[in-house]
Amino acid sequence: MRACAGKGPWVDEALSRLAFTRIDRPSIPEIVHFPQRSSREDFYAVAYPLMFLSRRMDERMVELFKKGYVKGTVTTGVGNEATALGMALPFRPGRDVVSIMHRDLLGHLLLGATPHQLFCQYMANVESTTHGREGNAHHGDAARRRFPMISHLGKMPSLVVGGTWAARRQGEDALGLSIIGDGGSSTGEFHESLNVAAIHKVPVLFVIENNYYSFSTPIGAQYTCECLSDRAKGFNIVGRTIDGTDPWLVYSSVCDALDAIHADPGPQLLECVTLRLQGHAVYDNCEYVPDELMRKWRAQDPLPAARRKMREEGGFSEDSIAAIENGVEEMIQEALDSALRVARPDPARQNWSVFAPAAESELEPFRAPQVKNGEAVKKAQEYLLSLNPQAFLMGLDIGSYGSAFKTCKGLIDRFGPERVIDMPLCEPALMGFALGASQLGLKPIFEFQFADFSTETATQLGLNIGTWYFRTGCPAPILVRLPCGGGLTMGCFHSGEFEGLWSRFPGLKMLYPATAQETFEALVAGFYDPNPCLVFEHKLLYWSKSGPIDFDGDISKIWRARQYREGADLTIVAFGAMVYEALAAAQKSEKSLDVWNPFVLSPMPLAPIVESVRKTGRLLVVQECGATQGLGEMVISRIAREAFSALKAPPQLVAAPDMPIPFAPELECHYRPNSDKILAAVEAMF
Repeated sequence: MRACAGKGPWVDEALSRLAFTRIDRPSIPEIVHFPQRSSREDFYAVAYPLMFLSRRMDERMVELFKKGYVKGTVTTGVGNEATALGMALPFRPGRDVVSIMHRDLLGHLLLGATPHQLFCQYMANVESTTHGREGNAHHGDAARRRFPMISHLGKMPSLVVGGTWAARRQGEDALGLSIIGDGGSSTGEFHESLNVAAIHKVPVLFVIENNYYSFSTPIGAQYTCECLSDRAKGFNIVGRTIDGTDPWLVYSSVCDALDAIHADPGPQLLECVTLRLQGHAVYDNCEYVPDELMRKWRAQDPLPAARRKMREEGGFSEDSIAAIENGVEEMIQEALDSALRVARPDPARQNWSVFAPAAESELEPFRAPQVKNGEAVKKAQEYLLSLNPQAFLMGLDIGSYGSAFKTCKGLIDRFGPERVIDMPLCEPALMGFALGASQLGLKPIFEFQFADFSTETATQLGLNIGTWYFRTGCPAPILVRLPCGGGLTMGCFHSGEFEGLWSRFPGLKMLYPATAQETFEALVAGFYDPNPCLVFEHKLLYWSKSGPIDFDGDISKIWRARQYREGADLTIVAFGAMVYEALAAAQKSEKSLDVWNPFVLSPMPLAPIVESVRKTGRLLVVQECGATQGLGEMVISRIAREAFSALKAPPQLVAAPDMPIPFAPELECHYRPNSDKILAAVEAMF
């Protein structure tokens, strides 16, 4: 049978190497992918050699760990080979969007990885797929749509939904495969992902590998429904539970699901009741599994059963099967020997940057007369959507309502609901959706209603997206808009800034504009940068401040600190709305004040501000949030280290108290720094 486009070349080549051992028929059949199917006879001719390969590689990984060649957490798929094979075999490497789990080594092999690459990854040598930067199981090939998992279970399904949606939107017939365990299916983001996929009819097959234990926690402590597939009912999608130790049943069930998804796009949920014959990882002796259950599992081991099927239904003799097993052993040994010869990583030759390099580009100039900051947000998005067909807006209430602060008003009328997308309320899954879409060539612009709500996405945005380029080598161009700040009497859940929080995660770029010009430039620069960029938009400035926009199209000029007033006696560094309070204080002061906004919060360009402090000898930093919550102390520390000898007085910080933002206008006004407090601090420094 002819394999369709997108087949895994290594796997077919490996099976061809084993063909000479087949006595009874001319060759082992090639792997076929959706929409084709293998016959049952051909299936077992392929299934057992691959399951045997996976089992023996897992066993060799354990041996390598015990001998000290492999470090870290080594998890195996021993006992799970039938599920791993059956679910991955129909999918098309490099074409379908997948994310598989730590017990799916065979899935990696079927979807593009080679034994040499996997051995190198586990040994963390110089040819590991993550260049030694990531853990044993946290690997994939993002460029070929095999997204690497992270340990925070439940975070990966939303990436598959976003990536599959993006591929479909660009005219591809791509399908999605998202794997989760029984424990991971308890996480909120797993349910969020199912919901988003159902609403937007994204053709993703969600597979739950139910092996009875999440690490050591039994399923009785995880859920009370009869089957995990029952959870599909809540999203009005098809759910089914099958025996995951039967590779043919898994394979045919997945093919059936893909046929249905292809005919009527939308997600489906498949629970495979499988098992694991070893502990959670090599350090776990599995003592929490009752002996009787372990004996039952060993009797259900899918590998010996698949071997019998290869002989009985595939027509192979015992000698043929033994020869194939010997051939597999030889291939594994060759791959292991080659991996053992690979050098260890050299820190001097590593690319230590967490940021993808930006390409220089000249854009169309844009000019507008006096506009308010909120209008600058809208004009920037309109500019980006007009110039970039791959750009789309996503968020809550951004469609006909125009967003909470009307910064998207009318955009849906011009660009349509396919590019200005109202999403369900599930910020973590939406952030993962954006990451998945960014890997398939689209450019998401994600608006949070309030910066406070971004804290929902700490893992997805901070740990997964922020580290994506460092781990995968693939950029993650996502523009995140954060309406932030107080002054509008909205209380402590709608008035935060959180620039201090997000600055703690490497790999995120951050900009905090104050003027209409800066607002437009920040959104444009953040959009065209290949890294995830967060733009903080102070809500108080949306409709209270205005100015012209004169953008000449040169993005390279944007990434710099901004000076508003030149002075000789003291340097003020202010963020967001505090820029205007600092300027008001400078207007009142008898001293000559140099007023700056770093504008780029990460990576912060402090060199010109350091020169200012060397000139003035004094530094005052002003931030709206509490002293320990923002970036002020970091700015003081860095500048003091570089310009200590020039300081005539200790640097000072004007900040709010370290407490939640109060609600009543009188209390909020007292809480927030203002020009009088800044002026008093200036006078005290002299």
